[in-house]
Amino acid sequence: MWFVAIGVLMLILNLAGIGPVGAWTWKEDWWIMLSPFLLAVLWWAWADWSGFTQRKAMKKVDDKREARRQKALDALGLQSPKKRKR
Repeated sequence: MWFVAIGVLMLILNLAGIGPVGAWTWKEDWWIMLSPFLLAVLWWAWADWSGFTQRKAMKKVDDKREARRQKALDALGLQSPKKRKR
């Protein structure tokens, strides 16, 4: 996601003519302006191939499950002795 944001920012700066990015021409420097988008595609391909995306999604589900479990235990008064109110 960061690569896409950087690429969009570079495009906006180039089209608005702001800073050194604004001086770049499409004829000569197109590869510099489009490289963040290529990096984003490579990142997403690697994340899917390696299972990073799936592991991240499973961790999120596990965290929600644990939070629900802890909330249910608290509601039943089955807290650990350290957390009990006295």
